[in-house]
Amino acid sequence: MSESISYKDAGVDIDKADTFVQSIRALVKSTHRTGVLGEIGGFGGLFHLDVNRFRNPVLVSATDGVGTKIKIAIMMERHNTIGIDLVAMCVNDIIVHGAVPLFFLDYLAMGELASGVAIQIIEGITNGCRQAHCSLIGGETAEMPGMYQPGDYDLAGFAVGVVEREQLLDGSDLTVGHRLIGLASSGLHSNGFSLVRKVLFERHGYSVTDELPELGVPLGEELLKPTRIYSETVLNVQRDLPISGVAHITGGGLTNNIPRILPKSCQAVIHRGSWPVPPIFRLLQEKGGITDEEMLRTFNNGIGLVLVVDKQQVGDVLLRLQGLNEQAYVIGEIVERKNDAPPLVYV
Repeated sequence: MSESISYKDAGVDIDKADTFVQSIRALVKSTHRTGVLGEIGGFGGLFHLDVNRFRNPVLVSATDGVGTKIKIAIMMERHNTIGIDLVAMCVNDIIVHGAVPLFFLDYLAMGELASGVAIQIIEGITNGCRQAHCSLIGGETAEMPGMYQPGDYDLAGFAVGVVEREQLLDGSDLTVGHRLIGLASSGLHSNGFSLVRKVLFERHGYSVTDELPELGVPLGEELLKPTRIYSETVLNVQRDLPISGVAHITGGGLTNNIPRILPKSCQAVIHRGSWPVPPIFRLLQEKGGITDEEMLRTFNNGIGLVLVVDKQQVGDVLLRLQGLNEQAYVIGEIVERKNDAPPLVYV
């Protein structure tokens, strides 16, 4: 008879996983808003949609990860902000439709559950959820021996929001003459990190502790700055002022993301130099010999979100954004798209 072997012998410790779930209960509960039913530990997260509040609700969902920015967190041995990025990448995708974030779920996979690291990650996720006013109602923490190198992990997130159908932002109101208002990013956010690591660590051999005069902070601190969460800002503006469209400037940069919300008859004209480009982007371009075109379709270059508004509303929207402590810039306008012209041009 073969020697007895357990799941733990194979690399999966169920008792450790149970203890971890118990240890994050208070963190998770700190995110709960009205509508959450039950607690973590069940088979599914429960949320009651108040149909008395919403007359004609549309649910909006998004899923995303944070890519190889995780490598920076590992290099820094700091994992309590990467969860903010995770929430931001999902919530910013649903706010472009005008949706109020309701709830969030996460997926965390490791070769072996490192409870201390995992708790830091959940701290970041709950921080992000509180910023977005959405509830963390469930998730999955998976031990996958043989799939990940020691110390490595991966993250995915899932957000659901709601918007009244008549208030849904779908680009149908966009028209010639509208202006583009760019909201400042906090830095790289969570895009392009494979290129970032290639340029800074592989090609130039920098360390996360290196202090580059252009940045004013150690390199790792700059790279790990969390992604901005724009949901409260957009909802505040939308409450009193008309918005015709919103674009999250994520992977693909301005070049690929603004066209996603444009009617085929419209072209976006972006004015170069109409907003300040943070030093990290100039550093990357110089050290990597990256073309302007590649920079603009890989990174956000200092603009994390774009609002499309009627030109008559620009002053009021900018004044509201200033009151919300947002750095905002008029970066372009919508013109008629002729024949086979590209959907976006830079001038």
